[in-house]
Amino acid sequence: MLSHLTINNFALVDHLELDLSGGMTVVSGETGAGKSIMLDALALTLGNRADAASIGLHRDKTEIFASFDISQNAEANQWLKDHDLATEDCECILRRVITKEGRSRAFINGAPCTLADLKTLGDTLADIHSQHEHQSLLKRDTHRKLLDEFAGALELSVNVAAIQHDFEVTRLRLEEIVSSTEEQTARAQLLSYQMEEIEQLGMSEDEDQQLEAEQKKLSNGENILSACQAALELCDGDDHRSAVERVGTSVTQLTALNEPDLASMLEMLTSAKIQLEEAVADLQRFSADFEINPGRLKEVEERLSAIYDLCRKHRIKPTELADLSTSIQTELESLQNIDSEAAELESKLEALKKEYLKVAGQLSSKRKKAAKTIESAVTKQLASLGMTGAKFVVSLNPVSLDKLVANGLEEIEFLISTNPGQTPRALNKIASGGELSRISLAIQVTTADTSRVPSLVFDEVDVGIGGGVAEVVGTLLRNLGQKAQIICVTHLAQVAAQGHQHLTVEKATNGKLATSVVKQLDDHGRVKEIARMLGGLDMTEHSIAHAEEMYLSAQA
Repeated sequence: MLSHLTINNFALVDHLELDLSGGMTVVSGETGAGKSIMLDALALTLGNRADAASIGLHRDKTEIFASFDISQNAEANQWLKDHDLATEDCECILRRVITKEGRSRAFINGAPCTLADLKTLGDTLADIHSQHEHQSLLKRDTHRKLLDEFAGALELSVNVAAIQHDFEVTRLRLEEIVSSTEEQTARAQLLSYQMEEIEQLGMSEDEDQQLEAEQKKLSNGENILSACQAALELCDGDDHRSAVERVGTSVTQLTALNEPDLASMLEMLTSAKIQLEEAVADLQRFSADFEINPGRLKEVEERLSAIYDLCRKHRIKPTELADLSTSIQTELESLQNIDSEAAELESKLEALKKEYLKVAGQLSSKRKKAAKTIESAVTKQLASLGMTGAKFVVSLNPVSLDKLVANGLEEIEFLISTNPGQTPRALNKIASGGELSRISLAIQVTTADTSRVPSLVFDEVDVGIGGGVAEVVGTLLRNLGQKAQIICVTHLAQVAAQGHQHLTVEKATNGKLATSVVKQLDDHGRVKEIARMLGGLDMTEHSIAHAEEMYLSAQA
């Protein structure tokens, strides 16, 4: 439910903070005082479109916060969890900012969001019933949801939509296969050729690196041998000035001295002599085995060229050739199995359509039964609300089975005839704003036990009625407040007296600018406001007494 509303610089409101409770909240005030401003601000937080005209005079921006307690709202909680926006305290804060340039920003629990996300979530939090563009009762989607909820068929409805989705995905895949047969054949031929090239090359793992190392060695053969010979001559030449000879002489001389302080140096020289001898032996073996092979160099270079050419062709590195081969093989196998896939998809489509017709048929049966019950109950409620002769109709129009639709076998629309003998028509084509509010009330009372929206707002539901009908409206709203949070803008004392909470809107002026001020009334204030609604500004003892009697009776 809506627990708190903060409005800054919106229309005639400079700053407003309201704490709201459950049950029925009444909003009253003189005509033009700004009663609907609260609802318009709330509608903005629920995703309604706005423009710079909503910003207060001489202000840079409008900012609105709406806090909802969603501890009992499973649908809203799930939406927030799915979008990683849930909080531990089961609170949902919607924020809307509109600048004088016309730019709009929206936030959910502090995180920026799109207007579409705000509206989707808002539809699970509150529903505003009025003649304005945010009236959900005018949307066929709302009609279908209300009927399915009332029929206890939400699970069936979800299943139908899921089956239709699977059917559509499968159909599109089959259509893709059929329409691209020639392209797929050409693609398979190309892949086969590419696979043949890779197989013919037969490159082994790390072969390119091994060949590059060998190429470097072969191309530098003369330099390598020359360097080895020079090193051998230096280390172990025929003359007595070779490194091995000189180190050996030094070891002999130092050993003869038998000087303890020279022991460490003698040890290092001895080790050096051994290492030099080992190096000489290794160099001799390497030089003996090494040969300059122009023929092998040519082979290596030709092999590397073949590898590089193929890799350039595919714009990859040699190390990626194995992955390319695997990828080509996978795609080739997929294309080669395309005929069998098409056959499987056709069979799947037949099975899905059969399942769809079965589940959608069950859904239709529940809808038809629930539609008759709703028609009778809402028509009865409308009569009690002063719309005698009005008839409420739930239209179930069968859809073509040429294309399966997510919503089932019929389009659902609420129709109304406000006079006997009148053909039922769409609500927005035949009902006035006040009538729409009363129709909304009748529907909400009828579907109260199954409705998913915890907060309902009624804007001037009492337009054009009075007397006993007004009392009925007030009683219905109060009873509805036992099952949902009700916020009702009213001009009638009979309705205002029924509220669990009463807010009054007054227009104040400083001589230049007018502002709207909202006050929460205590028992005494409520009696005075009801008296004003009964008899105008000039309240008498009689009107106050009447108001007190009406208030106490309603609250009993």
